[in-house]
Amino acid sequence: MITAGNKNVMLILWIVGLTLAGALIIAKATTFLAVTIIISVLIGVLTFINTEFALYILIAAMLLGPQFGMEGAAGEGVRGRGVTLRVDDFLLVIIGLSWFLKTAVQKEIGLFLRTPLNKPIAYYFLACVFATMFGYMMGRVKGTAGFFFVVKYFEYYVIYFMAVNHLKEEAQIRRFTYFMLIVCFLVCLFAFSQIPTGQRVSAPFEGKEGEPNTLGGYLVLMLSIIFGLLLTLKERKPKKYLVILVFFIVVALAATLSRSSWVSLGPMALALLYFSEKKKTILTVLILILVAGPLIVPSTVRERALYTFTQGKEQGQLQVGNTRIDTSTSARLMSWKVILTRDFIQQPLLGYGVTGYPFVDAQYPRVLAETGLIGLFFFFMLLYTIYRNAQMTFLQTKNDFFRGLSLGYLAGFFAMLAHGIGANTFIIVRIMEPFWFLTAMIIMIPVIEKQQHAETSAKADFQIATPDRVWHK
Repeated sequence: MITAGNKNVMLILWIVGLTLAGALIIAKATTFLAVTIIISVLIGVLTFINTEFALYILIAAMLLGPQFGMEGAAGEGVRGRGVTLRVDDFLLVIIGLSWFLKTAVQKEIGLFLRTPLNKPIAYYFLACVFATMFGYMMGRVKGTAGFFFVVKYFEYYVIYFMAVNHLKEEAQIRRFTYFMLIVCFLVCLFAFSQIPTGQRVSAPFEGKEGEPNTLGGYLVLMLSIIFGLLLTLKERKPKKYLVILVFFIVVALAATLSRSSWVSLGPMALALLYFSEKKKTILTVLILILVAGPLIVPSTVRERALYTFTQGKEQGQLQVGNTRIDTSTSARLMSWKVILTRDFIQQPLLGYGVTGYPFVDAQYPRVLAETGLIGLFFFFMLLYTIYRNAQMTFLQTKNDFFRGLSLGYLAGFFAMLAHGIGANTFIIVRIMEPFWFLTAMIIMIPVIEKQQHAETSAKADFQIATPDRVWHK
């Protein structure tokens, strides 16, 4: 049995060991590497002592962390797309290792808390692993690239489990939610700084060409959360700040010129209308937007929206009757057709493996091509389980903040489903990292509410509920 004293001893030994190892490396390292090592050690120690602090760092790095490209064989393995490492990748490794150590020392914490998503996550992840291994054996997947991308998928789930294991009370969920919105505000400020250039805006550190579609998807997700809170919160003070943030998000979203993101606003609005009790308010706002929108939106936005059908004649365009569809949309539509009618048939069960198929900018045909029917089945199982639990949380919670967060999450979930038609939404780092952190909060709301009820109960024989009692009643 590990006592408190033993835990402290182990912590001291760990710190000393890391310090000595770091000192040996630093003695032969460059200044940059030395500083990096020192910071890494500090973050690791702080994670062990205070996991919540580490999660704040991780949330900030999700959107504000630089990225580094890797060329060579790995890049070739993803069909011309270079493998990219980000600051949050390194942070997640450091924080993850420290967290694993903490759970080993403090066994009462648990490594993977049992939640409704554990099995669907495991099934889909294993499908990706087996499909990629099969693709590697058949010579379609290069080992480095396939391994890297599968690990990237696993990172999202590590974020989920770290958050799930740490969330214990309502105050934490409030703090994390508001901090995510602060990060979103900073991202919007960065987007605003790009508008004068006349180029499509992107999130910070997205490379020379940028990823406007990525930023658009992220902004729609955060906008959904804000709308959910605005429709349910009774407190006036936070609403004021939320309305201000809506303005910044809408302007930044317009400046992305991301049609996939704009289209996803439709399902978001419909979800809010369906689940919210304030249907008259939502309908009124939607009518005002439909009437006034075309009159106030910038000409660049109108032109981009019409570009789908007004692009000049170019090679690669699909034609429906007398109407030409722009090359970008045509390429996405063709990828759906080629995969569903030709390539999928050749590898129906496990697909071509992750990175084993040419790049496809559409989530669902990509999952089908890379992991086959097996992977697609477990992918949809995971999505359905997420939806079912988010819906249950929204319907059962009596807490205004929880109700607003779950409503916004549901709206964002449907928006991401639509976004995935024309983008690889569910594997995009800057969208999925916040998405899975939000998912963890939604999943833990019933547990926290059960615990709150137990703590306030006057019964002498009350017992703090475990996740199993809530989810597997």
